[in-house]
Amino acid sequence: MSDAKTAERAAEILKAHRESIDRLDAILVYTLGERFKHTQAVGKLKAEHDLPPSDPAREAIQIARLERLAVEADLDPEFAKNFLNFVIAEVIQHHKKHQS
Repeated sequence: MSDAKTAERAAEILKAHRESIDRLDAILVYTLGERFKHTQAVGKLKAEHDLPPSDPAREAIQIARLERLAVEADLDPEFAKNFLNFVIAEVIQHHKKHQS
């Protein structure tokens, strides 16, 4: 195969990967948006019933669950744990901001 054809084929493969990445980014953003709608509903329910904004026992269970899912998905479990901790912190911050 000539260098030009090899480069053209590589460009096609690169384009396909980038299109997949773009679709997955959109899925992630919309999925996070949907997740935050539910956490907002949970926060509102907790506020209405004077419940604490965080639930350390549930958070520990969720972290273990995501670490397990990460291993199954061939993803670094530490990344999954850090990601969930980031999401939890954002949710708590959002709830505190809207309670003030």
